[in-house]
Amino acid sequence: MTIVAELHSDHLNLDRLLDILSAKVAKLRAGTRPNYRLMADAISYIGDYADEYHHSREDRMLAWFHGRDAQLDDLIQQCETQHQHVQALSRDLSDAIDSILNDTLMPMEQLIDKLETYVREQKSHMAFEDEQVFVRLEKLAQPLDWAALREQLPRNVDPLFGEHQSEEYVELYRDLLQDMA
Repeated sequence: MTIVAELHSDHLNLDRLLDILSAKVAKLRAGTRPNYRLMADAISYIGDYADEYHHSREDRMLAWFHGRDAQLDDLIQQCETQHQHVQALSRDLSDAIDSILNDTLMPMEQLIDKLETYVREQKSHMAFEDEQVFVRLEKLAQPLDWAALREQLPRNVDPLFGEHQSEEYVELYRDLLQDMA
């Protein structure tokens, strides 16, 4: 599997979790009381995995190609800006949920709006990368680029959807699916 295919696969897996959270938005708008701990764990997984593994690999890959093509450089800049934006949304949502878990009152509509914005922006960002950044990269990259990057980039270690799953995250995914039933 190519590096771009691995990153796209990450997007598909993260999209599955975002779909669950999106369905959660609909249930919350219908008046269902949320499992805040479960929501916090899901947001934490998405943020932690994206920041520690996915964006790290992506950023290093994009840095490799920086300066080769003006259009790609513009896309890379947009991508970096989007990374900062979704990270800020993730922190804001996590802080809001943590506050609620620590007995701070927050209007439910405000929490729902934060969750809905987070899901929408994450999905939009991944679509941007898949449809624009990765497409441009694949047009410009040479086999030697991919070989060098394969050696330099850390291996993809997804604790939920990867080859060696963490029991903690497998339980999280199962609990999320059950919570949606």
